[in-house]
Amino acid sequence: MSTQTGAAPDPGLIFETLCAFQQTESLKAALELEVFTHIADGASTSVEIANRAQTSERGMRILCDFMTIRGFLTKADSDYANTPTSQVFLNKRSPAYIGSMANFLAHPSIMECFHDMAGSVRKGGTVSHGTLAPEDPIWVEFARSMAPFIAMGAEILAKFVARPGEAQKVLDISAGHGLFGLMVARQNPLAQIYAADWANVLEVARENAAKFGAADRFHTIPGSAFDSDLGSGYDLVLVPNFLHHFDIPTCVGFLRKLHVAMKPGAVLAIVEFVPNEDRVSPPLAAAFSIQMLGGTEAGDAFTFNELSQMIGDAGFEDCRQEPLTPTPQTLVLARA
Repeated sequence: MSTQTGAAPDPGLIFETLCAFQQTESLKAALELEVFTHIADGASTSVEIANRAQTSERGMRILCDFMTIRGFLTKADSDYANTPTSQVFLNKRSPAYIGSMANFLAHPSIMECFHDMAGSVRKGGTVSHGTLAPEDPIWVEFARSMAPFIAMGAEILAKFVARPGEAQKVLDISAGHGLFGLMVARQNPLAQIYAADWANVLEVARENAAKFGAADRFHTIPGSAFDSDLGSGYDLVLVPNFLHHFDIPTCVGFLRKLHVAMKPGAVLAIVEFVPNEDRVSPPLAAAFSIQMLGGTEAGDAFTFNELSQMIGDAGFEDCRQEPLTPTPQTLVLARA
């Protein structure tokens, strides 16, 4: 029988984990009440912040104290201040604001997937309705709410795969907000983007294409990517945050479909949460597998070796990975 070594037994870890839902709801409340924005605008005490947010002083004091405990605020005497993370990412005045993620990550239909984790463990997949039904409106929420966060990784990806000055026919699978393809289009004015997703989600992508001034180079392929005619002759195929929803045989079959649609030597660019082979590090990427257990029938966070095997089985070669720092995701590249 193995024995634990190292740290002493800690009942506080158990208490904290069972109360972790309070962290989610409290951060959602702070974003809804624009606490970090009010502080950035000059409010510092609970009275001042409460007045601007139109809340009780007691409620605001307790919320701000909790945000301080969680590392989102600092406190000196009775004055609160944003941490660097909150000032940059949670203050609505900041161009890097990503607080809108709460609308998707903590959406009731997403959280419902985790109300019976024991059931998901027994089954090996979601016991809720999941999120993969055709035209599920949750993906419209995803496209709108996650875009500011996704834009960081999309901009980095484009630096690896855009070919300024060369004509590029680009397929963006599960395009959602369209930002992966649009970042390529921004860096390469000769790129033509073909975005595949559900019709209701592609409306958001069209809006973003107009904002980027790329509407004339942005084309849509509505429907299931598994069933739709995706076209052919692609120089670049983007597969961001898609494969993790499915099991390995399904992924291999889909990658083979993409291979047929690509020119010889074309680039395949996959974005995923990629854990190390131990499956417990790095923490954010490794923990993504629990989201797939709760929210999908057979999805997972795949290691690089698993992705490489799938990619090779589908006929691709020259597989390699690149970190999309500062995001917790990884870019996996291969050639047809």
